Amino acid sequence: MDNMKKAPKAYRNEEFLNSAAARSIRILTEYLEPQDRFKKYDIKDTIVFFGSARILSGSEAKKNLNDLNSKLKTLDKSDKNEYKYILELISGAKRDLEMSKYYEDTEELAYLLTDWSIKLKKGNKFVICSGGGPGVMEAANKGAHRAKGHSIGLNISLPFEQYPNKYISPNLNFEFHYFFMRKFWFAYPAKALVIMPGGFGTLDELMEILTLVQTEKFHKKMTIVIYGKEFWDKVINFQAFVDYRVISPSDLKLFKFVDTPQEAFEYLKSELHKSYVKTK
Repeated sequence: MDNMKKAPKAYRNEEFLNSAAARSIRILTEYLEPQDRFKKYDIKDTIVFFGSARILSGSEAKKNLNDLNSKLKTLDKSDKNEYKYILELISGAKRDLEMSKYYEDTEELAYLLTDWSIKLKKGNKFVICSGGGPGVMEAANKGAHRAKGHSIGLNISLPFEQYPNKYISPNLNFEFHYFFMRKFWFAYPAKALVIMPGGFGTLDELMEILTLVQTEKFHKKMTIVIYGKEFWDKVINFQAFVDYRVISPSDLKLFKFVDTPQEAFEYLKSELHKSYVKTK
């Protein structure tokens, strides 16, 4: 009688590992594998950037607008529907160009922070961390790359595929399935948070971190800056939370609005020096 074929070892059984029964194992790997890599590359302190994946760089936004203006000139104005459609696209492209300042400001702030961090005694102590995708995330990694520093990308698998941007340090490029494990690795090593203009995801991340700070679940100092007061004042009325007595007036001191890369840099540098930079 022929010997029966060996069954795969449990830890090599892909059918099992991808099943509902092994969910706890998959969750654990998304804790242990990043932990091992962070330890290997001595990542202990991060500065996290959150913001929209849809914000374009200035050069890309200008090109899109110029292309649409050129197309408009060649259109037959008698085709009213097409003409109206292109005008709507141009309106959107103008808004994209206006918003692109946040891409450029993110890159500059990440550059300033990384350049400063590299010059500390430890060297690149505070590592820039982003969600790993396009838009503000790309700009943050790009700024760190321009300063010749390391940076982290914590990507997430989505139905509309989000690919890692090219500026992430290759050894610090991560891919998550579970949002809550990705959020853990955003929060756990973070010493500061930069909130750029963004949508639902950015709001989710901001409010979760603010809640953890408010409820003192962090046993560390977390400096939070919200960038672009003009944008955020239109999106959220923070003072209304106080007026309706659903938060305390002191809760508005959990974060600071900033409007320029230099202002943000000076504030973050000062706060990080107080809590985390040893002068001796």
